[in-house]
Amino acid sequence: MDKSKRLFFKSKRPLRRRLPPIQSGDRIDYRNISLITRFISEQGKILSRRVNRLTLKQQRLITIAIKQARILSLLPFLNNEKHFEKKRIGRSHFWS
Repeated sequence: MDKSKRLFFKSKRPLRRRLPPIQSGDRIDYRNISLITRFISEQGKILSRRVNRLTLKQQRLITIAIKQARILSLLPFLNNEKHFEKKRIGRSHFWS
């Protein structure tokens, strides 16, 4: 394609910038559970950097904070509430 024609093509990326998920005043700490829970999936897994839209340094700090909170029992390692509810319903139906 000719360079003169290439100038008129628009880029396919959206021009709107998204707000960062962590503001400048937020401290990334294992005690800040309300912040940490935003970066954990429903199953209790740590979400990836691409999904979180975090910088590499922020993602590392979030990961360390989540792991510390799990060790101190502030967060669960797994979140299988739905899985256990289904098993209970199945068993109660089986034994009755």
